[in-house]
Amino acid sequence: MSKPAKPERKQPNVIVFFTDQQRWDTTGVHGNPLGLTPNFDQMARQGTHLEYAFTCQPVCGPARSCLQTGLYATETGCYKNGIPLRQDLPTLAGYFNEAGYDTGYIGKWHLAVTRDQPVPEHLRGGYKYWLAADALEHTSDAYETLLYDNDNQPVKLPGYRVDALTDAAIRYIDGHKSDPFFLFLSYLEPHHQNHRDDYPAPDVYRDMYTSRWVPPDLAALGGTAHQHLGGYYGMVKRLDEALGRIRDTLRSLHLTEETIILFTSDHGSHFKTRNGEYKRSCHESSIRVPSALYGSQFTGGGSVRELVSLVDFVPSLLDAVGIEVPDHMQGRSVVPLLHSRESRAEWPGEVFVQISESHTGRAIRTHRWKYSVSASAGLSGGDATQSASAEEYVEQFLYDLYADPYELSNLAGMESHRDVANQLRDTLIRRMVEAGEQAPLIHPAPVLPSAQRKVREQEIFE
Repeated sequence: MSKPAKPERKQPNVIVFFTDQQRWDTTGVHGNPLGLTPNFDQMARQGTHLEYAFTCQPVCGPARSCLQTGLYATETGCYKNGIPLRQDLPTLAGYFNEAGYDTGYIGKWHLAVTRDQPVPEHLRGGYKYWLAADALEHTSDAYETLLYDNDNQPVKLPGYRVDALTDAAIRYIDGHKSDPFFLFLSYLEPHHQNHRDDYPAPDVYRDMYTSRWVPPDLAALGGTAHQHLGGYYGMVKRLDEALGRIRDTLRSLHLTEETIILFTSDHGSHFKTRNGEYKRSCHESSIRVPSALYGSQFTGGGSVRELVSLVDFVPSLLDAVGIEVPDHMQGRSVVPLLHSRESRAEWPGEVFVQISESHTGRAIRTHRWKYSVSASAGLSGGDATQSASAEEYVEQFLYDLYADPYELSNLAGMESHRDVANQLRDTLIRRMVEAGEQAPLIHPAPVLPSAQRKVREQEIFE
C-alpha cells in the first residue's frame, strides 16, 4: 500500500531585520563582554553566522540601494545620499512579488529623497504594504515615532521607537501568517539622532552602559566614544530585545523554521575617530557589520568565514527561497557555502568597498590586509565628491590586520610593504572594473618616516 503523499512545503517567509550604523563588535559572538545581544548570539550560533560581513558603501542611502538591488552603488546610481533609487531597477520587493509573496516595508527607507515628507508609491521600491518614512531620523525621535501608511497618511506610534516598529512588525506577521510574506524591517537605531548629535537609548539603559567596555580602536583614538557609547550600547540592547520579540512571535505562530531571518546593518560607526562624523570611511569600524541567517536551510549552518558583502544578500535570499538569481546581479549567493567545499574554494578572497560621499575612495579587505585609496580635487581636476568615481587615486592606507586588527599603524608608503601594496592595488583595480568602473590610475602613497605613518591618511587629503 503506497504511503500518502506529503503535503508540499510552503514557501519560506523572509524577514530582513535591518539596523543602522551598528558595529560588528557590539555582539557577544564578536567578543563584546557586556551581554548586549543574547538573541543575536543565539541566532548566530544556532543558524548561520556570517562572521566576516561588510557593507559595500558606508553611507545610509547607497548601502540601502545595494541591499535592495544586489548591485554596487555606482551601478544603482545612488552613489551618495540625496539620490533616489531609479524606478527601472528590479528590487527585492519586485522579485518576491512575482514569486507570489506579500511584501511589506516598515521603518526607514532613505531611497526617495523626500526627507520628512511621505514617500509616493512610485518611489517605494514595489513594496505592497508600507509603513515607513524616508528619513526616519527627521520624522521622529526616540519617543516620538511618526511614519506614513500606504495612503501617505501620518501614523504616530506609541512607545520607544524600536518598540514601536517592532509592534508594527508583529502585527504584520500575525496578519500574514497564512501566506508567504517578505518583510523588510528597517530600524534607525543605533544611528544617532541628527538634530542634536546624540544616541538616545531608552532611559533605563543609558547610564547602565556608560563608562563600560570601549573597543580598542576607540580607546586609542578617542573621538566621541566616551560621550556616546553608553547610549549607543543601550540602543543595541533594545534592538536585540526586539529581535527576541520577533523570534518569539514566530515561535508562537509555529513559523520559526518556515521563516528565514536575515540580521544585518548598513554600516558601522567610528565615533569621529577617522573623520569629522561617524562613517564614510573604509576602516573596519565603518564597514564591518554583524550578520546572521536563521530558518529553513540556514538553521544549523554553522560559521561562514568567507568575506561577504551587502550585495551578496540579495542573491542569497532569492536563492534560499527558490527564486532564480538574475545574471545582472553583482553579488553571489552564500547558500552554496553551506554545502560545498568547492564553492568555498571559489569564493572571492576579498570584499570591495566604494565610497563616493565626503570623498571618493575605494578599498579592498582580505582576511589579512586592508588597502584603501582616495581621490583628491587636485588629481581629479575638480570637486572629488561630486562624481561617483575618479580617474586617479592616491594610496590612503594599508593595514596588516593580523598584526594590527584595530588599524592604528598605517603602512601605506612603507618600502617594506611596497610589493604587498602593488598586489593589492592590482586586485583593487580588477574589482573596480568588475563592478563596472573604468580602470583608474593609482599613485603610490608618499614615503614618510615611520613615526609619521599614523597621521598620513589624514594629512594627504586635507
